[in-house]
Amino acid sequence: MKKIIGKAAVLIEALPYIQRFRGEKIVIKFGGSVMENDKLMATTIRDIVFMEAVGMKPVVVHGGGKAITARMNELGIETRFINGLRYTCEKTIGVVDDILHNVINANIVEKARSFGSKAHSISGKSFLKARRKFTKCPDTGRKLDIGLVGEIYKVDTRLIIEALDTGLLPVIPPLACDNSGKIYNINADIAACEIAEALKARKLVFISDVPGILMDPKDEASVISTIKVGEIKKLIRKKIISGGMIPKVQSAVSALKAGTNKIHMIDGRIQHSLLLEIFTDKGIGTEIVKG
Repeated sequence: MKKIIGKAAVLIEALPYIQRFRGEKIVIKFGGSVMENDKLMATTIRDIVFMEAVGMKPVVVHGGGKAITARMNELGIETRFINGLRYTCEKTIGVVDDILHNVINANIVEKARSFGSKAHSISGKSFLKARRKFTKCPDTGRKLDIGLVGEIYKVDTRLIIEALDTGLLPVIPPLACDNSGKIYNINADIAACEIAEALKARKLVFISDVPGILMDPKDEASVISTIKVGEIKKLIRKKIISGGMIPKVQSAVSALKAGTNKIHMIDGRIQHSLLLEIFTDKGIGTEIVKG
């Protein structure tokens, strides 16, 4: 009996959050090793479907780096990263396009539908506009060519909003096109931030294989539970926020300034981490808030 009552208590704790976020857009960036583990992937997708069922409007943006690298290795295409960004030649963009759409996106949509969702694929190529992106050498500042990697300059949200208004769950691979139709590879974290910014989403959640932003990178128990925007420059100077986390956090700040209420970074290796972060009083990851 106590166990049954305990389940009811969990539902009661979730009630104010369900009421608060009903009808709100929540962008979820789905990636990391979670996508390599069938059980964790299924659990995470079920959690997203639960959010959909209680009246929220989730939008899923997914990566696919490991699967892309594996296919490139099979095809004998060299994998190169420059400043954390995948160098993308003509052959590579073909692999990226194929894997993201026909393997990963199709798998997520199929799994979500098996749980009762009306999941719907919307290619980033159909609504994200990008120009060619360059990076800089950290030592000399010299501009470096990274191939067909794009920088988003326009997000047309109409397809996403139409899908949400008709009860669909948008699932989006991070590719974009320029005005001539040339395809660009887009960092999935940045794509999620840009989409959240354009939608003025209530929340943006990053699901990966780290527990959040760590005060000590070697200690997973040192998660910083809340970070204010005004603290970010200091954390970057101290190298607490470093490497690939810097552009992610900076893009997240832009989304906050545009109207997104909170950014969450959670560990997808923990079952139901998404629900624990959104529907409980304490949460389990790092949240970035205005201030």
